[in-house]
Amino acid sequence: MPALTSSQTKPIELLVAYHQNPSIALRNQLVRMNVGLVRKVVHRLSQQCTESFEDLEQVGYLGLINAIERFDPKQGNAFSSFAVPYIRGEILHYLRDRSGTVKIPRRWQDLQRAAKRVRDTLTQELGRLPKDDEIALELGVTIAEWQQVKLANSNRSLLSLDAAVSSGGEETGTTLGDLLPNPQAQKLMSWEEDRAQLQQALNQLEEKTRTIVEQVYLNDVPRKQVAEQMGISSMTVARRLQRGVEQLTVFLNQPITSKG
Repeated sequence: MPALTSSQTKPIELLVAYHQNPSIALRNQLVRMNVGLVRKVVHRLSQQCTESFEDLEQVGYLGLINAIERFDPKQGNAFSSFAVPYIRGEILHYLRDRSGTVKIPRRWQDLQRAAKRVRDTLTQELGRLPKDDEIALELGVTIAEWQQVKLANSNRSLLSLDAAVSSGGEETGTTLGDLLPNPQAQKLMSWEEDRAQLQQALNQLEEKTRTIVEQVYLNDVPRKQVAEQMGISSMTVARRLQRGVEQLTVFLNQPITSKG
């Protein structure tokens, strides 16, 4: 029986064949068929670090192979949605090991520093935490750019919500990202894969909850300070943080259920 070729069969058929009878030949065909997927992820990440496109691409293929090995066609998931976290995760692991390679535009760094002063001033003047449009107005930028600045500066390791989640005032070793869809169920979406998606999810939160999540996890404002500024207890802040995380999990998990 002649071997299957990419011109004769669909990707899902190759994946089914590989799942039933793994072989190096089939795996290599699947890698070749998904070169574009790897390059798409690499293109986005290469713009945020100093590593060469070629180096990141080679690392990305390792993630792709891992995804091919673990993909189960019976689950009914789109392979691209399944594979992206593996590809991106492999690259991020590589970048973490090398560390300090993320580059944020100087203008955005300056805006982030200026925003801290503006936020403190507006908080005193308004008696509450300022909204995004109020901060953007004072900075002289659009709301869209300010939101990009916040996300870019939230964590320089490329994982925007890789901030530590604390419980009872003590670090748990868990990150906000860890509380997203279970990675062992292969439902994890890459939050930085589309920054607009993250912002859209945040915008769906109730205003006070969104403000608390953004202040604590994106702006590094201490929970106690947030509680004082908003005139609520630290316990209320903790509860709203937990609620916000749970809601973000739902919002960010929704696209994965769609078939591609």
